[in-house]
Amino acid sequence: MDSYLIQVNGHGDHAPMLDVHLKSTGNTISPGKVKGRKPRWAVRASEMSKKTFNPVRAIVDSMKVEPNPKKAMISLSLGDPTVFGNLPTNDEVTQAVKEVLDSGQYNGYAPSVGYQSCREAVAAYYNCPEAPLKAQDVILTSGCSQAIELALAVLANPGQNILVPRPGFSLYKTLALSMGIEVKLYNLLPEKAWEIDLEHLESLVDEKTACLIVNNPSNPCGSVFSKSHLQEILAVASRQCVPILADEIYGDMVFADCKYEPIATLSTNVPILSCGGLAKRWLVPGWRMGWILIHDRRDIFGNEIRDGLVRLSQRILGPCTVVQGALERILHRTPPEFYHNTLSILKSNADLCYAALSAIPGLQPVRPAGAMYLMVEIEMEHFPEFENDVEFTERLISEQSVFCLPATCFEYPNFFRVVITMPEEMILEACSRIQEFCEMHYQGAEGAQDLECDK
Repeated sequence: MDSYLIQVNGHGDHAPMLDVHLKSTGNTISPGKVKGRKPRWAVRASEMSKKTFNPVRAIVDSMKVEPNPKKAMISLSLGDPTVFGNLPTNDEVTQAVKEVLDSGQYNGYAPSVGYQSCREAVAAYYNCPEAPLKAQDVILTSGCSQAIELALAVLANPGQNILVPRPGFSLYKTLALSMGIEVKLYNLLPEKAWEIDLEHLESLVDEKTACLIVNNPSNPCGSVFSKSHLQEILAVASRQCVPILADEIYGDMVFADCKYEPIATLSTNVPILSCGGLAKRWLVPGWRMGWILIHDRRDIFGNEIRDGLVRLSQRILGPCTVVQGALERILHRTPPEFYHNTLSILKSNADLCYAALSAIPGLQPVRPAGAMYLMVEIEMEHFPEFENDVEFTERLISEQSVFCLPATCFEYPNFFRVVITMPEEMILEACSRIQEFCEMHYQGAEGAQDLECDK
């Protein structure tokens, strides 16, 4: 047996020595055992993976229930506008991608933050006097979800906390906890069309608060904040010197009787990272094209946050280059009637759904003003056989084959969320089945009391 002494890099006067024995076997040399180490398999999942938890998946996957085989399944749970085929994107959008693909000019790697020309296209689209933007203020990302992830990662360290709406999109908590960031939930008020409880919000701020997440228009609420309410939110952020992460993926997806105000256009001093993308307004969530818009007119973020976003974006080599190449045409040549038609369908569906569910004893829907959702309160005292919203929605599946997400998924028990992107006839059928289900299980005050006594 031949013995070799191999020196490896070390520090100080004496570099460490590693004694390795090699066995000669003919013309080949194979390594033997390293002294002091007994080889064994010890592969473990990382701490980050263990901390990653998606409450929607956890709740939905635990719902061990089969739909009624006599009724076709109607799923009102998935926030994907393409599911039912009734909301296709515009021909101009698909043609833009086809031409880029045929050109062969966007098949390689792009800069991690996106092509300069594509960043210029996004900046030009969102630029306005109240919130000016240049190409260097735009970071292109793989969908809005990655935009949110990068924004959180650059603003918050492990051990700090972020302020998150309740009810709110579950991804905020999923990402934060995986990074070791604490989540503090501030309340939205259903009786005020889901406005923020500003007093409660401000009470949560402490020296470890890294940012405030504002989701407008809202998933899951379908709410749209007024200009005055956004100014009140900014006043809190300004007083407390807390930057805002604005999730505006549903920006401009508001109904005709409402106006969308990007929060950055109202800010005089609060720095804002606004996250958006093509997914919802252009009805192409699978294309995975998002962006972060950096609004920092008082230079509070400075170069540090910008440089941090660039470094974080270098962990992957940017979003899909083919879609990047089509961005300018998508943003600037999609006809206005496309947006108008989409919103007309969503508004009509929202009105239908709200009217139908409002007529059902035991349910209290909250009228939406935009996005693709509607939240419904379950008056649980009138459904005493169900413990909570999860049981309610489970039985709705098993008896009526209608699947709505229990709002426990959004940290808001005893509500459920309805997606309003399906065809009109499907909405009417779903609401009819929900009515049948509620009439079957509804108990008036006396009946509910009797049932409680029997338990």
